[in-house]
Amino acid sequence: QVQLVESGGGLVQAGGSLRLSCAASGGTFSSYDGGWFRQAPGKEREFVAGIKWIGERPYYADSVKGRFTISRDNAKNTLHLQMNSLKVEDTAVYYCASRAASWITTRNPAEYSYWGQGTQVTVSS
Repeated sequence: QVQLVESGGGLVQAGGSLRLSCAASGGTFSSYDGGWFRQAPGKEREFVAGIKWIGERPYYADSVKGRFTISRDNAKNTLHLQMNSLKVEDTAVYYCASRAASWITTRNPAEYSYWGQGTQVTVSS
């Protein structure tokens, strides 16, 4: 079983930046599609960004497009989310996730197999 461990969350002023990281262990973690999701209090978990194994193609939720950048380091089995120009509405628990590589571009959390523990991101005004 693959285990994902997240780091990099914290408190930041609106307009600031944070970089989240996710490290994999307990599995091969070589050929996979990665993603980041977030969940605010009283809200359902929502898609933030994804990155394909094939061509390392990234895709984003409209709410973060142009502000967030997802990337991966295959040699180190890590996934990253660079968050710039943060807004108060970005406040949430952020989760990294992975699934077997495929041709589909999914934004559905139910289609991801492995999840991190979540890390809190709080943006103050």
